[in-house]
Amino acid sequence: MVTELLYQKDSYLKEFTAVVKSVDKNVVVLDRTAFNPRSGGLEHDTGYIIKGGRSYRVVNVVIDKNTSEVLHHLETPDHDIAPGDEVKGVIDWDRRYRIMRMHTAAHIISAIMYRDYGALITGGNIDSEKAYDDYSLQEFNQEIFRDAINKANQVVQQGIEVKIYWLKREEALKIPGIVKLASRMPPEVEFLRIVEIPGVDIQADGGPHVRNTREIGEIVFLKAENKGRNKKRLYYTVKP
Repeated sequence: MVTELLYQKDSYLKEFTAVVKSVDKNVVVLDRTAFNPRSGGLEHDTGYIIKGGRSYRVVNVVIDKNTSEVLHHLETPDHDIAPGDEVKGVIDWDRRYRIMRMHTAAHIISAIMYRDYGALITGGNIDSEKAYDDYSLQEFNQEIFRDAINKANQVVQQGIEVKIYWLKREEALKIPGIVKLASRMPPEVEFLRIVEIPGVDIQADGGPHVRNTREIGEIVFLKAENKGRNKKRLYYTVKP
């Protein structure tokens, strides 16, 4: 059984307990985790794994491509964590929460870009400071992105509850616009995790989100760049 992803059921889980499955130098695999690994342009969580009275800094979290296990990279291999140990995980919450706000904002913006301009996301990255998305637009026009941000902020202020649920893969893929990434389909699994902002957006997505759009606060346009044919980049952030 691969690592149970606690953050997919509760994005607000700040602490958790788990049993260590394996250790390889500074890499620890747990039976379950609330640490979100880097995936789909979303930055990984940081925080601590605690055993007894000792805390070990988690500096990177990734998914093993071969086993699908979540790999927690500690800052140092100098630790006493061993398979079978019960440990506590603690997320750097302020960092995570900003990423969650930015992530839900990205869904709203991408829905508006898809609805109004037929644009798909061709790349992007979200961290705790800022985000960028590349869109499949022929024309480079900053006003397109400014317009999308303005419309997204109107959605934010509506205070819409964000719904998260699972659907069978074949059923989910029948929904128009369920995939807004130009080059990546959802994983080949029986059930897909769906993130829906009713009346605005619905996407297959595995990352953490806020419960209500109002939590995003204000989305701020930073800049736009022409990265070439069918690749127009929008930089944005959310106010502290």
